[in-house]
Amino acid sequence: MLFSMNVLAYFIVPSFFLILITIIYLKCLSTLSKTHKNLPPSPWKLPIIGNLHQVGKDYHRSFLKLARIHGPLMLMHLGSVPLVVVSNAHAAEEILKTYELAFLDRGESHIIWKITYGGKDIALSNYGEYWRRLRSIAALHLLSNKSVQSFQQVREEEMTLMLDRIQETCGSVVNFTKLILSLNNDVICRLALGRKYNGEKFNTMVEQFKQLVVAFSVGEYIPSLSWIDTLRGLNAKSHKIAKEFDEFLEDIIEEYARRNTNESLVSKIDMVDRQDRSFIDILLEKQREDESGFQFNRVTIKAVILDIFVVATDTTFTTLEWAFSELVKNPLVMKTLQKEVNLIARGKPKITEDDIGKLEYMDAVVKETLRLHVPAPIIPRASSQDVKIMGYDIEAGTRVAINAWAIGRDPAKWEDPEEFRPERFLNSSFDYKGSRFEFIPFGAGRRGCPGIQFANTLIKLALANVVYKFDLALPRGEICGNMDMSETAALTVHKLNHLLLVATPRSEIKLV
Repeated sequence: MLFSMNVLAYFIVPSFFLILITIIYLKCLSTLSKTHKNLPPSPWKLPIIGNLHQVGKDYHRSFLKLARIHGPLMLMHLGSVPLVVVSNAHAAEEILKTYELAFLDRGESHIIWKITYGGKDIALSNYGEYWRRLRSIAALHLLSNKSVQSFQQVREEEMTLMLDRIQETCGSVVNFTKLILSLNNDVICRLALGRKYNGEKFNTMVEQFKQLVVAFSVGEYIPSLSWIDTLRGLNAKSHKIAKEFDEFLEDIIEEYARRNTNESLVSKIDMVDRQDRSFIDILLEKQREDESGFQFNRVTIKAVILDIFVVATDTTFTTLEWAFSELVKNPLVMKTLQKEVNLIARGKPKITEDDIGKLEYMDAVVKETLRLHVPAPIIPRASSQDVKIMGYDIEAGTRVAINAWAIGRDPAKWEDPEEFRPERFLNSSFDYKGSRFEFIPFGAGRRGCPGIQFANTLIKLALANVVYKFDLALPRGEICGNMDMSETAALTVHKLNHLLLVATPRSEIKLV
């Protein structure tokens, strides 16, 4: 017995130490391999929270401040989440073009996924067959040139109502922030849902939804502290708002489904050619036609409609608000734009969408607004594989934040970058699709925004008509150069304080 135990010990003890040494060796080898990777430079971080303490509410500014110290490709750690911050055009081009296939995912965000049906929408779903099919439907049937043109009457009707509201102010102070928001929401509601929804309950629901999209989730970055989100009511609020929006959209879709059933005697050609079809009409039609096994159900339809509300409303509204602000702050730019609009309109009652393509200076004003005040300052991506960017190793699963706001103000690419100078875009090769990476307000590549024409048409129509019909000034004789341009970051970067202006009808519209 003793002999057998001695023999057992003779074999087991050395084997145990051999296994232990092997484990330690492999662990050291793994650590050594990581240290030998050429990771991007990083700011100093704290235990557990990493660099979270260095990211303020104006996150795009915080990122730029750190990038000036650590470089245009910088690795941060938000809790346990690695994040690469991109702050110049060259690095952005490598990610959005050269190695685009490795950076087509968005990266999971827990709260956003909860309120967008698990990332079933276009903006947040990861790259794959589902996303390709969904984006194709949006590009070909919702946001195509033909679709945008089909809603011309809706835009012009809402534009006329806005001009009438301004006219009725009789030179008193007008809250342009509320005016623009109302125009934008009414147009989006009519396009997406078929009619306006101006009730207080609806507006509150939309605003709460937008706030949740940008809410800070502790558990997303520090999983061990996810209980804090429950304690502060974030999870309960997310569930409540998601449920309210789901019930609201479900009622609308059911109403459309019943109406389409009752109109079954209408020929298919008549249905396709109707000019009053909303996005829900179109999506329900695509669902009925689908025979490929694509997961096109009501959840998909509701997720796409949420995209329209969350993305389209805020970005278009924010751009218009900043454009009017910059025009008032820069009177010479305003006069140049009014002169161009006068020449094109030639005394007509208003500017039409047919006139917009002729307004070259207007196009430059919009581009300059988007350069200085890109609505969504950060383009989010996530790496799906290991890749080298600018000689640095980016590991699979790393989130990426492309700071489009910083890139648009890079003094290495823009002369006097803080000045509002639309002339820099005259006779230039810059477009809205991100072909030049120092100007990417709508992103670039496969995941670039598909609603560029939709947004630009409404923005230019609103700007052209307001400056054609009215002279704008600050109230109480305030000096334009001292105009408050403070900003705040939420879903988009918009003005901190509402834009209050006095609009005076232009009694004589001169052609020169």
